[in-house]
Amino acid sequence: MKSDNIKSGIARTPHRGLLMATGVSRKNMKAPFIGIASSFSDLVPGHIGMRDLERQIEKGIHSAGGQSFIFGVPAICDGIAMGHSGMRYSLPSRDLIADCVESVAAAHQLDGIVLLSNCDKITPGMIIGALRLNIPSIIVTAGPMLDGECRNHHKLTMVTGSFEAVGKFRNGEISEEELLAMEEESCPSAGACQGMYTANTMACLTEVLGMSLPYCSSTSAVSSRKRRIAFESGMQIVDLVKNDTKPSDIITKDSLTNAITASLALGGSTNTFLHLLAIANAANLDITIDDFDKLSRKVHQIVKINPSSTLTMTDFHNAGGIPAVLKSLKVSSEDFKTDSNHALLQNCKTVSGLTISEIAQNAYIETATIPLYENSTYTEAGLGVLYGNLAPDGCVIKISGVAPECYEFEGRAVTFDSEEAAMEALENDKIKAGEVLVIRYEGPAGGPGMREMLAPTSLLVGKGLGKSCALITDGRFSGATRGICVGHICPEAAKGGIIALVEDGDLIKINIPERKIELLVDNTVLEERKKALKPFEPKVKSGYLYKYSKNVQDASHGAIV
Repeated sequence: MKSDNIKSGIARTPHRGLLMATGVSRKNMKAPFIGIASSFSDLVPGHIGMRDLERQIEKGIHSAGGQSFIFGVPAICDGIAMGHSGMRYSLPSRDLIADCVESVAAAHQLDGIVLLSNCDKITPGMIIGALRLNIPSIIVTAGPMLDGECRNHHKLTMVTGSFEAVGKFRNGEISEEELLAMEEESCPSAGACQGMYTANTMACLTEVLGMSLPYCSSTSAVSSRKRRIAFESGMQIVDLVKNDTKPSDIITKDSLTNAITASLALGGSTNTFLHLLAIANAANLDITIDDFDKLSRKVHQIVKINPSSTLTMTDFHNAGGIPAVLKSLKVSSEDFKTDSNHALLQNCKTVSGLTISEIAQNAYIETATIPLYENSTYTEAGLGVLYGNLAPDGCVIKISGVAPECYEFEGRAVTFDSEEAAMEALENDKIKAGEVLVIRYEGPAGGPGMREMLAPTSLLVGKGLGKSCALITDGRFSGATRGICVGHICPEAAKGGIIALVEDGDLIKINIPERKIELLVDNTVLEERKKALKPFEPKVKSGYLYKYSKNVQDASHGAIV
């Protein structure tokens, strides 16, 4: 065992003494040492219930003959960090989390690790850390929040009950009393926010990757079943150590392709482009944004979850969750062939000991909610990659959040060099139908940190402009975003991308079926503007964000460092 490096032999007497100080018995010195990387925090609603899950995981580890050790990793709530300078830290925290997991587990020579996660950047950060370590690992995502209810507003979510409600209040559609009531009831329990936003999307894709147990991603954070899954995960990690099953055995090109396919079929968060590319990089797998693009032209969506519909993660779970999605996609794989002549989903191993095929075969599926692939009424993928002179290296859009009548959109640009400037214009009713908000200098390096734009996109929807205005940015979007919203524009403005050359009144054309985004300005004019463009002056010149901005790559490569 790897842990023998800290506990075996006369020379390790001091190490054993220190381990005994933590409560390890002499008998348990012979047990596999299992870390529990917990992202518990009183600051993050998705993580406030983790103390109980820690205990369940711990019980499972000890029941299976292991010795557990809990250690902490950081967690940021994107919702609380949204709309101000704090959001600059969210995406960079992914790499900080990976560093923490790697550092603690490697320094203490752990034999295996259980990664207790839930929200946005924490889950991919932990997966990246596990891949760097390449020791037996299993992930427990803490699960979704319960749906909210308030007066005449049933099935409230964090977005509909707060972010979008602000727009409705400003538009005079609801009273202040109603707004405050919705505020209190939109987040009624512990757990990740109720829709297929980034946290739940990444939890679902973690399950598709094979790194968590079946139904882990959709089981409610406050359910007894979640406690049992946590216990079973603690048991299972000991088996994974005994069998020496490592993340590199689970996360392969095939399983990552499965995850991309599932993300397109679910139409979850556009942040999955960033995170799956970063995971591929950590696994040394050759997957690029072009792989997303190719699959998005072949795979169509099968189900829409909030914010793209009124269905929540509760409905998704009751319809069968990820095993049902696997069943839907696997059943039709015999007739669906990609260019490489592979089936829609590849049969891969999972940490449960079951294969993807076995999980799919045994799955319950409520086809009224999650139809079989060939019976889906959707014709487009849930996510897409657009190219054009505005984004020669690509940009992304959540197709599932766009009304079909808006798949082709042309409007005049209104430019802003920060999210705050755009919010001021929106709040003061300066944005009109037919316009394209251009929010730039918010990319990975320019932001720095590539802030999410949920506040402006929600305000657009709340003000009734979700179908008549578009928003494009070199920043990114929350999984809760809907509307004609294009993000991750590469190259970013801070690197001299074309988005930096856009001027008020320029025509911008978005064509989703053709996967194009174009700035309708003559090249000679753009060349003149480029000559006059002033060098970018960094917004942050010290601390963690400064270091991040100097090392981060562009969004088309996953914003890796």
